[in-house]
Amino acid sequence: MRRKTVSLLLAAAMMTSFAAAPVFAEEIETEEATQEEAEHVYTNAADGMTLAIVTKAAGNPYNEKEAEGFTEVVEGEGGTVVVQHPESATADAQIAVINSLISQGVDAIAVAANDTNALSAVLQEAMDEGIKILTLDSDVAPEDRATFCNQAGVQEVGQSLIDAVYDLTGGEGQYAILSATSQATNQNAWIEAMKAISEEDEKYASLDLVEVAYGDDEYQKSTDQTEALLQKYPDLKVICAPTTVGIAAAAKVLQDQKSEVVLTGLGLPSEMAEYIGDDEEHSCPYMFLWNPIDLGRLAAYTAIALVNETITGAIDDEFEAGDMESSPYTLTAVGDSEEFSEIILGPPFKFDPENIEEWKEVY
Repeated sequence: MRRKTVSLLLAAAMMTSFAAAPVFAEEIETEEATQEEAEHVYTNAADGMTLAIVTKAAGNPYNEKEAEGFTEVVEGEGGTVVVQHPESATADAQIAVINSLISQGVDAIAVAANDTNALSAVLQEAMDEGIKILTLDSDVAPEDRATFCNQAGVQEVGQSLIDAVYDLTGGEGQYAILSATSQATNQNAWIEAMKAISEEDEKYASLDLVEVAYGDDEYQKSTDQTEALLQKYPDLKVICAPTTVGIAAAAKVLQDQKSEVVLTGLGLPSEMAEYIGDDEEHSCPYMFLWNPIDLGRLAAYTAIALVNETITGAIDDEFEAGDMESSPYTLTAVGDSEEFSEIILGPPFKFDPENIEEWKEVY
């Protein structure tokens, strides 16, 4: 199936809500247009391979969707898949499962890293054993992997989030950030991008970031952190949560308390639909994300290409990714690097009252 949206209603919403937003990976049936799902065309490119994915932690719906996409492609291409959800969102938990995968002699490991540097030794050990290492969602130090499957460019995510804060505060006032863990590579990069943009452009001079709180990608802790922010900052206007666990927890707190504080960030449509709205009954006017299923699929195709030596991880390498929307993908430089690469899935997409009902059925 060539993964394109057939809904005319959804297409219109995309055009109006986020210019140049990509079409994600599921078909949606509407009254305007329906289309039977076609069979994927696979080439058995992973025949004989054992490919593993290590997510951030068990019980995270976003991680489960990544693993779903990864599994779909690996099995479709004739390979064996190993899915590892660590018990907690820590580097130590990931190190334990990666050591197990090294012992199993898998061909490739895709890791959504919980820490930028703490996985270095175990990933280097894996590469010394001939295992191909790639990251997705959250990166490690670039010398510790072949390439990074990036859900969206750091600058693009940071720009989208700080612009949302600017919009929802009316251009001035207090806002807070509710992040995942303090070591999460992707969270920290997006937050730093938000800070840099706001510091460099006078447009954002009247915004006041009062705190970056950490819910550790745990629902209860994210709930507690949200409640603490409301108590500590009575003049708070906006909470920005660039984490799917955090935004869902914060949305419930704000809505249950009928708080005047509003929410934005990165969330799963299926979890956030009841909170998305442009009236005082809803806590989140709009949010952003990408499709974690597609991110998992991209990581699978990347792993297969690395094991088959279609790519090495070098900048400008190119590979086919089945029926994915942007295939073939080209590896691009990370920042100003002349050596280290990443693969960008696409820009973030805005979910709002106009399109959330369609997208909540997708993921």
